[in-house]
Amino acid sequence: MKRLLDGLSESERRQLYLHLRHSLPKHPMEERLMVSAEGILEAFARAGDLTVRMIRGVIAEGSFAAEVLPLLAPKWRELRIEGADRPYDFLLTDSPEGASPQGPYPQVKVQVKMQRSEGGKPLYANNQWKKKVKWPSTHFIVELQKSRAGETGTGESTRPYRFGEFDLLAVSLGPARGRWSAFIYTVERWLLPDFATPAYLLKYQPVAPSDCDCWTTDFNTAVRWLRSGVVRRITSDIPTLFAPG
Repeated sequence: MKRLLDGLSESERRQLYLHLRHSLPKHPMEERLMVSAEGILEAFARAGDLTVRMIRGVIAEGSFAAEVLPLLAPKWRELRIEGADRPYDFLLTDSPEGASPQGPYPQVKVQVKMQRSEGGKPLYANNQWKKKVKWPSTHFIVELQKSRAGETGTGESTRPYRFGEFDLLAVSLGPARGRWSAFIYTVERWLLPDFATPAYLLKYQPVAPSDCDCWTTDFNTAVRWLRSGVVRRITSDIPTLFAPG
């Protein structure tokens, strides 16, 4: 059969593919959205930049679940997140099932984000906020704000993250490394505060391209940093001046 397929023209193979697609069960997502996989991909292809950015963010989250979590098992296991609209994507623990939680961080809340890109290429830190900060061209950028816009009862925006809402930031360097599972981690309390409201996290954060004193590609190292209580700022490894304007 493979030899016969190799002998078919592209048009004949496409006809055969369509025949097989109709004869096989649909993916659950095709049923849920009431459209074929091809229709979903075509919709993505026609979508604007904001929509595609959101889709890529979802893919980064899925990659963490499908490619990173299995490598952390059996030491780490995922816990069910109760409630809606939590400010983190994963709740993990290394406590044995049924054991009493120990220490200040028995459960680790992980927020997954994707490095920013423009025109299909990674966005470097020196191209962000040129008049406010001086960040090097060696670092990347991650955008830290919630997808859903809204306001609190006092009129404050609900999009910014507040310090204390998660424990670790996992940034997918997919655009730079060519694979979604290339994550680098840092401790949430080490991230930069907003210029105007220090209780909030700065919307854009510089991301080191490789392991250093503030970023690590090893999840367990990031957890050790978290549980140690050490206080740092992610700009401590940046050789150029961090100078808010």
